[in-house]
Amino acid sequence: MRAPRVARVIGTITVLTVAATARPTPLLAQHEAHAPHAAPDSTRRWSAGAMAVTLVTRARPAAFGRTVTEGYLSQPMLFGNVQLAGGHLSALATLNLEGATLDRGEINLGGYGEGYIDRRHPHTYLHEAMIGVTGGAGGVRASLFGGKGFVPFGTDDPMVRPFVKYPVNHHHAQLMERVELVGALQASRAALEVARFNGDEPEGPADWPNGGRAFDSWATRFTVGAPGGVELSGSAAHVRSPEFATGEGLDQRKASASLRIVRPGGTWRYAFAEWARTREGSAHARHFEFSSLLAESALQFGGVQLAARLERTERPEEDRLDDPYRSVRPLLDFNILGRTRWDIATINVSLPGVRARWAYLAPFVEAALLRPRALNHPTPMDPLVFYDASRLWMLSGGVRLHAGAMRPRFGRYGAALLAGDGRH
Repeated sequence: MRAPRVARVIGTITVLTVAATARPTPLLAQHEAHAPHAAPDSTRRWSAGAMAVTLVTRARPAAFGRTVTEGYLSQPMLFGNVQLAGGHLSALATLNLEGATLDRGEINLGGYGEGYIDRRHPHTYLHEAMIGVTGGAGGVRASLFGGKGFVPFGTDDPMVRPFVKYPVNHHHAQLMERVELVGALQASRAALEVARFNGDEPEGPADWPNGGRAFDSWATRFTVGAPGGVELSGSAAHVRSPEFATGEGLDQRKASASLRIVRPGGTWRYAFAEWARTREGSAHARHFEFSSLLAESALQFGGVQLAARLERTERPEEDRLDDPYRSVRPLLDFNILGRTRWDIATINVSLPGVRARWAYLAPFVEAALLRPRALNHPTPMDPLVFYDASRLWMLSGGVRLHAGAMRPRFGRYGAALLAGDGRH
């Protein structure tokens, strides 16, 4: 981590945060602007906020059996919403500065994607920029949004869930940072979303989707809300050649199903379970398949939050560079070195936060026990040999920073937001 560069980023976050929070919008008001009962005489609503996580992580062992201890400024984000014309016209944007603070990647055993292995890759600077219209009549709402953002597939971004380290299934259960056109229809407590988007994954923090790949992929998601904060969701997607930006690679056919329960009162606050599957292949054959099961929950005791997560996810193994945490990009062929199944148990304890004039600081400790196993034998990539251990540990500690109006959920635009969505 380059100290002068990080100092400039921290300074930028501080200045913009103070500006954004000079007149902070309450969290409830932020989401009421999207809700069906938004005040019809409102002509303008806005909100802005910032977040970041400072942390130190110790992984033992990591690549080649070595112990790694590193510190980061992770998830530095700036975001804002604007609603005009009584909430019928909306625009929202999110800036992600991880390209400046996480160029080497954040140690995250099991995590992979975009050329990083066992490290979480930095996301693109322009994480999200969407604009759209919403309207309705007779209990039915409809919306149309376009821009760069989160595809209506899978589940909530791990960034807004109780844990700091991303699950291994991040690339199985979410699709983000794509140029897209999203239509949504909501009736009663159900919402249907359909999108066309570019299939190519970003190749770096400053990358922009290829112009020739516009709308070559599709996704759809159906969500039903029930009393008691219960939400059921199912989605499917066909992603054209995500690993080859020019479009000659294998396609992905993805499926996801989830159950989410959020209850703002009492001891038990949150529960979540998901299944996700990614199949890679051509139009004529299926070559690889990876599946994931994940469950997590959070309890609140006074000001202390205790969260636990269990995950079983399969990931591909790719040829690594001299840097054992990076793989060849762009890919040279359609082969992989094997499949590894990761079984992970994670516990996070968030302590009572400190509320300053313009920010909220919450310390945390997070521990994970990981067990990787090769699913193919013989295999050129055996995790028992690579890590020189059958069980791995990660211990992290640090402080979360939230300022202004936070956005509890990402990726649901316009009519896809059910009544009261995200207010917890």
